[in-house]
Amino acid sequence: MDGSSYYIPAAAMGAALVVKAPAMVRAWRDPLLRSVCTLLALAGLVFFFAAPPTIAQVNDVTGIVNVSAPLVYCLLSAFSAACLVLVVNWRGGPPEVTRRISRRIVTGYGLVIVALITLFALGDAPVERLVDFDTHYARTPYLREMIVLYLLALTLAGVAMSVMCGRWALQVRGWLRTGLLIIVTGYLFDLAYLTTKFTAVAARWCGGDLDGLSTYTAPVLASIGAQISAVGFCLPLACRRVGDSWSTWSTYRRLGPLWRELQPVSAQAGREVRISWWSPVELQVTQRESDIHDGMLSLYPYFDPGVHARAYDAAVAAGSDPVQARAEADAAMVTAAVRARAADPEGRVIDSDAGTHTPGTNGPGTHARGRDLVRMSMALRRSPVVAAVRGRAGV
Repeated sequence: MDGSSYYIPAAAMGAALVVKAPAMVRAWRDPLLRSVCTLLALAGLVFFFAAPPTIAQVNDVTGIVNVSAPLVYCLLSAFSAACLVLVVNWRGGPPEVTRRISRRIVTGYGLVIVALITLFALGDAPVERLVDFDTHYARTPYLREMIVLYLLALTLAGVAMSVMCGRWALQVRGWLRTGLLIIVTGYLFDLAYLTTKFTAVAARWCGGDLDGLSTYTAPVLASIGAQISAVGFCLPLACRRVGDSWSTWSTYRRLGPLWRELQPVSAQAGREVRISWWSPVELQVTQRESDIHDGMLSLYPYFDPGVHARAYDAAVAAGSDPVQARAEADAAMVTAAVRARAADPEGRVIDSDAGTHTPGTNGPGTHARGRDLVRMSMALRRSPVVAAVRGRAGV
C-alpha cells in the first residue's frame, strides 16, 4: 500500500488550489470563491490523510493508536459540509438567506465533528487498523457510535446533495444542467459506498463477516464517486469561463472593422496607446473600445446629421428594425466623417467649430455600450446603406 491512489488526487487538488489562490487573494469576500477553495483544500486533505502510509505516520507521530480514524472522519464531515455550502452559494438567492443556510450547515457539521472527537476519546481502540477500522471496531462501545455517526452524516449530505442538484437541474439548461446531473451521478456512487459500509458494519453486529465490502469495494466506489463529482463541479465553471473568453474574443474581433475605420483619426489625434498582445483579452477589448471612442471624439465636428437621417430612413426602408437602423445610420455618419476629416488635413473645420461645438451632443452612439459599438462595426462591414455612403464619398 504505497498510497499513490490517494496521493495523486491529493496533489491534483493542491495544484488546483494553488491556481485559485491569486483569485482568492483578490476577491476573498466572494462566498462562492471561498467555498470552492475550501472544498479543494478539504478534498486534498481527505485524500492525503486517508492514505494508509499517512494513517500509520500520523498514529506514530501523535503516539495515539488509531487517531487517524477520527481525523479522517472529521475531514470527511467537513468536506460534506463544504459541498453543501458550495451548492447553496452556487445556486444563489437572497444573500441573507444564503448566509443563514450556510451557517446552519457549518454549525451542524461542526457539532458532528465535536461529537466524533468526544466518542473516540471515550472509546478504546488498542489495536492499530490501517484499512478496516470500521468493521474491526463495529461493536466497540463509543467507537460503534462514532462510526455510525460519521456514516449518517455523510449519508445526509449525499442525499441532500442529490436532491438539491437534481431539483436545480430541472430548472436550468446548458452546461450547468449537465454538471449538476454529473454531480448527482457521482453522489449515487457515494451513496453506494455508504451502503457497502453500513452493510459491512451491520454484518459485524449480527456476527457475520462482510469486511471485504468495507475494505475493498467501498474505497473503489468512493474514488469513482469523487472523480465523477469533481467533473460535475468543474465542468460548468470551466465551460462558463471558456464561454466568457470566447464571447470577449468575439467582441474584440467584431469591433475590428470600426476600430480600423477610425485608426487614421485616432493616430492623428495622438490618442492611440498600444498594449502588449499578451495582455488579458478583457483589457484588449477595453483598449479597442477606448480607441474607438477617442476616434469618434475627434470626428464630432465632421458629423453630418443629414447623412445620419438619410441613412436611417434608407435602412428602415430596407427592412432593418429601429435599433439596427440606428446602428447603420451611425456607421454611415462615421464613414462620411472619416472621409471629410481626410479631406481637411489642415483641420479648418475643427478650428471654425471650436467655439460652438459641444462634444457629445450630435455624435453617434454617444452613450453606446459595447454591444452598440459592435452593431456599428458589423454595419460597416455588411450594410448596403453604409456601402452606398462610401460610394458617394468617392471610396
